[in-house]
Amino acid sequence: MLDIILDVVTSTMAGVVDLQDFRHCFLWALIVGICLAFLLGFGMGANDVSNAFGTSVGSGALTLIQAYILATIFETLGSVLVGYNVIDTMRKGVVDVAVYNNSAGDFMIGQVACLGGTATWLLIATFFHLPVSTTHAVVGATLGFSIACKGFQGIQWMMVVNIVASWFISPIFSGCVSLCLYLFVDHVILRTSNPVGNGLMWLPIFYFVCLTFNMFMISYQGSKVLHLSSVPLWIAILISLAAGVIAAAVCYFLVVPSIKRYIAKGKVEETRDSTASSVVISVTEEPEMDKVAIRSGSTTISTCSIDSPQTPSPPQGPVKKFFKWLLPDKTRTESQDTLRMFTSVQTLTACFAGFAHGANDVCNAIAPLVALIAVYRDFDVYQKKETPIYVLLYGVLAICVGLWCLGHKVIRTVGTKMSEVNPASGFCIEFGAAVTALLASKLGLPISTTHCLVGAVVAVGTVKAGKSIDWRLFRNVALSWVVTLPVAGGFAALYMWLLHFTIPARYA
Repeated sequence: MLDIILDVVTSTMAGVVDLQDFRHCFLWALIVGICLAFLLGFGMGANDVSNAFGTSVGSGALTLIQAYILATIFETLGSVLVGYNVIDTMRKGVVDVAVYNNSAGDFMIGQVACLGGTATWLLIATFFHLPVSTTHAVVGATLGFSIACKGFQGIQWMMVVNIVASWFISPIFSGCVSLCLYLFVDHVILRTSNPVGNGLMWLPIFYFVCLTFNMFMISYQGSKVLHLSSVPLWIAILISLAAGVIAAAVCYFLVVPSIKRYIAKGKVEETRDSTASSVVISVTEEPEMDKVAIRSGSTTISTCSIDSPQTPSPPQGPVKKFFKWLLPDKTRTESQDTLRMFTSVQTLTACFAGFAHGANDVCNAIAPLVALIAVYRDFDVYQKKETPIYVLLYGVLAICVGLWCLGHKVIRTVGTKMSEVNPASGFCIEFGAAVTALLASKLGLPISTTHCLVGAVVAVGTVKAGKSIDWRLFRNVALSWVVTLPVAGGFAALYMWLLHFTIPARYA
């Protein structure tokens, strides 16, 4: 019934207002909005796509060029196949568009201000190498222009509260998923006597889980463009399981033999690089003495024993013993063969994370542009029509251009500076972040993939061996999250105030 009333109101407004005159007056707003949407997508590609591929580059699983190519492919697939639900939330859920029913000109100018405010802050953050949330920026800019234009009228506060709550829940949930997966991998693979053999046994299972989950996200309530939104649940489950089984079979018969050859090749190269004249000094502690051995190549030159007094270790309680068993040994160094084995599965999860980012965040770049086009084309502030596929692809193009031009800046912050990442920990980090982002996309909740990735990096980095978290850098990143919403909102409000004087009185 409500849809019928809205159709009547829209038709009546279109009849009263000269649509051609309206288009003539606001053609400039559409053109400026298209340009700003590209600039926003460019900034997102330079800043936000680092979330998906930063850990893969940091661990050495992918080169920058390989990351750029895979990001281009999977960001596009994620946005087209899953991203529609979030677009609707971003363009109609934060502010009640009904308050602009009699002031479509204000609404169009507001979308231009929103795009400008978000793009300004993203480019500033990228210049300082800070991985900020585009979701924060767009929501803040939307609130900023609307408050500047209509005050607090029409603000959907419960939707804003839900989105803000997700900014805290998403890094915690993502961190928990990644941490649990890393502890599982540590127990069944990394700490065992044969980590390579056990890892190759588990690898097809990892492929099965990743592809099954990904395919279910695509097939169940998926893209309306591809008519996947009406697929029954049982068919979606069958399709997902079939895709997972095929992926596991490909991994077992093709990927695993390839990894074995890759590991063997790496061993040959290490043997060739080692020299007989290299000297290694190792110290091993035993209950009664320290043994110092000096070796040349594989031959011991001399050995001596140094008596050392025994220091009795204090008794450990059951809780301390449990955590000592549960958590990884921070002094352990993973073998190169083990890390080579995880390179393959981390590449898979990097693509998985890129797909999830495209599903959730491309909407941020194009949601204001979709609203602009809807009002300009149909004088329809309610935006009842579906998002055109060409607008979606335009946003993806802008993101990919930004990624190729400036993506290296923030990729290094996430992938190498915040914490040391290897292929084993990177696999767990990317999987947890991707699962969180995709689940949120299916619920239509525009969470921050930046928060998901950084939360996973922090959770895994606090327990794994090697370099711990750079808490000073994390503090700066967290501070940038806090200021993103008000700063982007302030820019949008300023642009709205400046542009408001250009609106013809009959449309304001």
